[in-house]
Amino acid sequence: MKKIISIVLAVIMATGAISVCAVNAAETASISFDTYEALYAHAVLGSGDSEAWQAWQSKHDEDFNEVYSSVKYFFLPTSADSSKVELYNAYSSSVSVNGVEIPSNQAKTVDYSVDTPCKVNAGGKTYTLKFMKSNAEAAIYINNSDADGYGTELMEYLNATKENSAKATGAIVDASGNIDNTAIKKIKGRGNTTWQKPKKAYNITYSSSVSIAGMKKGKKYSILANYQDDSLSRNRFLYDLSDAVGMPYASDSRYVDFYANGYYWGSYQMTEKIETGSSSLVYDVDDTAYLNADGTVNSEFPFLCEVDASAQEGEDYFVETSSGNKVTIKAPELAVGDPGYDEVKAFVKEKFDAFFNSVKSTTSDPSEYADLDSLAKLYLINELGKNWDSGASSMFFVYKQDENGKYKFYGSPVWDYDNSLGNAVGVGWELKNIGVDDYEEYTGWWCKFKGRKYRSQTSSNIMNNISRNKAVLAKAVPIWFEKFVPAINSFASDGDGTDEMYSSQKYYSLLKDSAEMNYASGWLLNTSGWISDHSRLNKAHYDASEKKCVVDSKTTYYSNDFTGMYNYCADWLVSRAAWLSGQMASSYTPPEKLLGDVDGDGTLTIKDATEIQKHLAGSVVLTAEQLSVADFNGDGVIDVKDVTAIQKQLAS
Repeated sequence: MKKIISIVLAVIMATGAISVCAVNAAETASISFDTYEALYAHAVLGSGDSEAWQAWQSKHDEDFNEVYSSVKYFFLPTSADSSKVELYNAYSSSVSVNGVEIPSNQAKTVDYSVDTPCKVNAGGKTYTLKFMKSNAEAAIYINNSDADGYGTELMEYLNATKENSAKATGAIVDASGNIDNTAIKKIKGRGNTTWQKPKKAYNITYSSSVSIAGMKKGKKYSILANYQDDSLSRNRFLYDLSDAVGMPYASDSRYVDFYANGYYWGSYQMTEKIETGSSSLVYDVDDTAYLNADGTVNSEFPFLCEVDASAQEGEDYFVETSSGNKVTIKAPELAVGDPGYDEVKAFVKEKFDAFFNSVKSTTSDPSEYADLDSLAKLYLINELGKNWDSGASSMFFVYKQDENGKYKFYGSPVWDYDNSLGNAVGVGWELKNIGVDDYEEYTGWWCKFKGRKYRSQTSSNIMNNISRNKAVLAKAVPIWFEKFVPAINSFASDGDGTDEMYSSQKYYSLLKDSAEMNYASGWLLNTSGWISDHSRLNKAHYDASEKKCVVDSKTTYYSNDFTGMYNYCADWLVSRAAWLSGQMASSYTPPEKLLGDVDGDGTLTIKDATEIQKHLAGSVVLTAEQLSVADFNGDGVIDVKDVTAIQKQLAS
């Protein structure tokens, strides 16, 4: 029977006796965690840092047993030099790598090439050593050799149960080699279904605010495994799209490589955790506002909640609403015995019931209870992705005051979209009952069917009701063409895209090598029968002049290749957007064009001049609609004179 044991024992080490080599700080290298007989590489050449070290390792299976133990890899982060690496020898005797003799317990700089494996004699065995190098935006190192006080290695301890948590030391290393050694106050497992997978996700709380590769500083992050998403990008695409279209809260994220106690865990997505507080994602909700100074519960207060059908008694602070939805209360999150525990639950139930009833009728106007703009955007994100979990789980709402002081529900932030954008096959009996036979295709409506029973027109699914409400749909159509379409055009462009939504090519350039390392280390591209066939797609584009979706020729993708799986996801997104545009075109009346309003936000700002500059530099491609307003000075040519004219107009 296979035995799942700690990473240090099961993966880093070769079969046979294991001896611990203590690292002497007086030597040429210092490593913060326990080392074993292995070679170690540092993330930054010439650094004296003790945290950002990794051991060589063999490919593993999904039970963390070594595969081809005679072949070793160094999965180097993007900060590593492209031709030289600092290697530390933790063996009890000298080791030679590419002609460089490394004495025991010492480090030496070694030349290497990604394309050229070498032979290494170490510990009486001969190994083939291969180097791979990432291009991700950062690397995350977390180290603790004694997570429970009894000598248990960090990841073995954390992965034993989601309830375990630990402190740790570590390093955040950006692409330029800058190292942040802020300690980890707490790391623990996260997720429901995803927690049952071998490649797991974690919540990380740093001891003080940190920035991950240019992200806004914060303490709390979620590091997502994206195990069931062979493109490793579905969450990133839709989180960034929510930012590009102006959703109230958009979780920023970065592609990262994740290491723990010297072991490379794979390509991950480091993401702002959904939390309230001034330095958190939901920055304008105070989770103490529910209490008055005298300890009584306020008559009105903001809260953050999640529709989550999997909420469990004893595990989650939740209320079951009159519609049958389980709504977990994320802030204020109280425990039995806390002041206001029952009162807060009753308040959330009352407000959510009123909100649900306001969208339940297709002809009602829910604007008294909810912000229609954010509801429309939340609907469009779920419809675009054909999100399997739409309205059932990971659907967040913020209850807060609008600009007039009126408390309303805001649909945001978006979360958990690995089962979207053509990834999953869905559950056959459920699809049959709701009358959907094209779930895997980019064609066909989704949200208005998801959650209904036996093709009934009524449903307890909140997104089903939002998607059929005429007031929401009236908002959704112009938002789609004026916010979503420009962002998706940016995604489909040949340039870099925008700050909020990169082009598909740029995302790929940031991820490709990291993904190749991820799959070379042992993670599978096709993880289960739940994943749909990603080998073929009839790509489509939207013809704005004809106002219709045009199907292009059939494209074939290599299903055992990351590039093929990434392209399938990106092409599915663009094709789905084309189909939706074709469906909504007849309901859309474009607004009168404002000369110079290139970004389409209805006002003339410096961003419009910047977009023209990017177009002239070739970093973005303006759409036909954008080009029609870019000639600000009216001379028939789009050039730097238009930029200057806009700047002068704004200055005056």
